[in-house]
Amino acid sequence: MKSGLILEGGGMRGVYTGGVLEKFLEEKLFVDYIIGVSAGACNASSYVSRQSGRNREVTIGYVHHPDYISVKNLLLKRELFGMNLIFDEIPNRLVPFDYKNFNKATEEFVVGTTDCMTGEAIYYKKNEHADDILSIVRASSSIPLMARPVEYNGRMLMDGGLADPLPIRKALEDEVTRPVIILTKEKGYRKKKNSFARIVPTFYRQFPGIIKNLEDWAIRYNATMELIEKMEAEGTVLVIRPSKYFKMTGMERDVGKLTELYDLGYKDTEEMMDVIYKFISH
Repeated sequence: MKSGLILEGGGMRGVYTGGVLEKFLEEKLFVDYIIGVSAGACNASSYVSRQSGRNREVTIGYVHHPDYISVKNLLLKRELFGMNLIFDEIPNRLVPFDYKNFNKATEEFVVGTTDCMTGEAIYYKKNEHADDILSIVRASSSIPLMARPVEYNGRMLMDGGLADPLPIRKALEDEVTRPVIILTKEKGYRKKKNSFARIVPTFYRQFPGIIKNLEDWAIRYNATMELIEKMEAEGTVLVIRPSKYFKMTGMERDVGKLTELYDLGYKDTEEMMDVIYKFISH
């Protein structure tokens, strides 16, 4: 048996995942394998480093920092999110990331990214890239039109959710037999065609993989949701998702709404703990 966590992205909706993982940390519940994209990978990092409360402090606590989400950033740096703040100032100075504990953790941790040229999903394992993990998570979180690509190992990389919105297939390929999936949207959610797809070629002519992925992003996302719901009905995966509908975008800045969704993640997980323990141990 091999237990695993598969974590969806979703921008600021990722606070739900932060609440889920906070309960996991409180229970000292750790799995064998973790894979995440975008916000999912961000939240997973603090879980692997065993830093209780950090996800809440980093996301909700800094959401009103002038550089966190800023139109000024977008105009001057072509980054809506302050990526230097999020992936340098916060982890290295403001809310220190525990690199020592992170490196000591025995779980497999995999981060999904998208190759800007080919459009293929590129996965990076913690045990092979520990020293560069924040750069890789930054790449996985670099959403088109909201952040710049990240160059790493000769590749230009962006949002991992473009190529593989929810990497359940990769987890199964890596022999996970007890997959627990954390979604950031309610049951039955399906994505509509991306409204930005038609303007993306204007900005990413040099990155054909990004253009291609955005064109059929909704189709791949919805197909993955169909697979997950089928596996859930068969009892081969366990899904943790918001138990009620939240009208919220991935760029939400309302502290009250974000806190409510974070608390819901904690509460939903608290109510499922018996089911979770039973699933991953049988």
